[in-house]
Amino acid sequence: MYFTLLYFTFYGMMSVAMTPNRNIAAVISIAFYAVSNLFSGFIVPKPKIPVWWIWYYWMSPVAWTLNGLVASQYGDIKERFETGEVVEKFVTTYFGFEHKFRGVVAVVVVGFAVLFAFIFAFSIRVFNFQKR
Repeated sequence: MYFTLLYFTFYGMMSVAMTPNRNIAAVISIAFYAVSNLFSGFIVPKPKIPVWWIWYYWMSPVAWTLNGLVASQYGDIKERFETGEVVEKFVTTYFGFEHKFRGVVAVVVVGFAVLFAFIFAFSIRVFNFQKR
């Protein structure tokens, strides 16, 4: 959760640093958040995302966070629902989240925070939107 909050903070800083004013940054951020939430694997689970859109699922930081949170909290529960399905099996079949994939998910979430921080630092250094 810490790195999730960190990459959201760095994304906001990055979007402001890459655009000439905060209004354009807000529009770009809203579009990014909407599409990222749509393909996060919660509204439309990963197994149901069409094959031609699955690339965005793998690029979405929210998808990696959701994968890590759900897999770490519910991915190893052996209890059964009232329907008889095991929770662990449901998480794997419905959402496509694997409990053994948590290490990779952690590295990728930290990677998103580092990537957004570096892009922010680069943008602050290179871009200059001042008018004379």
